[in-house]
Amino acid sequence: MKVLVTGGGGFVGGAVARLLRRQGLRVRSFSRAAHPELAAEGIEAFRGDVSDAFAVQEACQGMDAVVHTAARVGLWGDYANFYRVNVKGTANVIKACQELGVPKLVFTSSPSVVFDGRDVDGWDESAPYSRRFDSHYSRTKALAEEMVLASNTASLATVALRPHLVWGPGENHILSRIVDRARAGKLRRVGNSNKRVDTSYVDDTALAHWLALQRLDASCAIAGKAYFLSQGEPRPLWDIVNGMLRAADLPPVERSVAPLAAWAAAYGLEAFYLAARRKEEPILTRFLISQLTTAHWFDISAARRDLGFQPRVSIDAGLERLRVWFAEKRT
Repeated sequence: MKVLVTGGGGFVGGAVARLLRRQGLRVRSFSRAAHPELAAEGIEAFRGDVSDAFAVQEACQGMDAVVHTAARVGLWGDYANFYRVNVKGTANVIKACQELGVPKLVFTSSPSVVFDGRDVDGWDESAPYSRRFDSHYSRTKALAEEMVLASNTASLATVALRPHLVWGPGENHILSRIVDRARAGKLRRVGNSNKRVDTSYVDDTALAHWLALQRLDASCAIAGKAYFLSQGEPRPLWDIVNGMLRAADLPPVERSVAPLAAWAAAYGLEAFYLAARRKEEPILTRFLISQLTTAHWFDISAARRDLGFQPRVSIDAGLERLRVWFAEKRT
C-alpha cells in the first residue's frame, strides 16, 4: 500500500509516517519544509502547502490512501489563516482523493470540535458539534471534519480521529510551552480547579491511525464516522502537568491566580493583541482558561470496539519515557 501523510514533518504526522513505514508500507510525506530525517528512514519527501490545490494533487498521485494530519494549530491568530489551512486545505485533499480515485482518507481531527466551555465528563461520539467556539482552531477543525465525513461514499471511505492533547518526547506545542513557562516562572494554576482531563500519548495516537487505515473501506463500520482517542485514563490536569515538570527536573506548579483576574487578563490581552495586530499568541486566552478550568475527558469505547484500539503506553510509562528523553537532552 502507498500512503500519503500530509503534515508528515509534524509531531503527529511524523509519528504516523514512521509507524506506517515500519509496517512495510510505502510512505510519502507532504510538508512545507524539508525533513531529511524522514528520508533517512525511507520515507519519500514531497514539499508543498495543503492550501495549494495543485501541489496536493501532485502529492496524491499514485496513492492508495491519504492520512491527513496537516493543520494550523494554536489558541490565537487570524481566522483567515486557520481557514486557509484547516478548511481549504482539507477541501483540497478531499477533491484530490475524489478526482484521482484514492479510496481511503483518514483525517486527524480534534475533540475541541464539541467543546463549548462546559465540563466534558465522559462524552461519546453522540455529542454534537459545538455552537460556540472560543478558538479559530476549534471552529475550523469542526468545519473540516464535517466535510470529511460528508465526503464518505462508495468510492472514497473516510474516517475522522479525535486524539486529545497529544504529547510525548519531541512534542513542541503543549509540552514545550508548559516547560518553557515553568522555567521562566510564568506558569500558574487558575484558582483551585484540578478537574480530570484526557491525554493521548503520541505512539498510541499513531497506532490508532494505522488501525483505522487497515480497517477502512466503503462497507466497514468505521466509514463516515468520528472517534475520540486518548489513553483511557483521565487524571486531574495539574497532576499531569506536574508529572511532566518532574520529568523535566522542574518543581511542581504551586502558585495560582484568581479565576476572575485570569478572565480579566485574558479579555484585556486579546483586545490589546487585536488592536495592535500582533501575530504571536497572548500568554493567556479565554480558550486556554476554559481548558485549564473544565473537565474534558471522553468515552473511547467506540474506538476500542470498532478500531480495535487498546492504548499500549500508560501515562506513567509515558512520563518515564519523557524523563529519559529530557535527561538525554541535558547530557
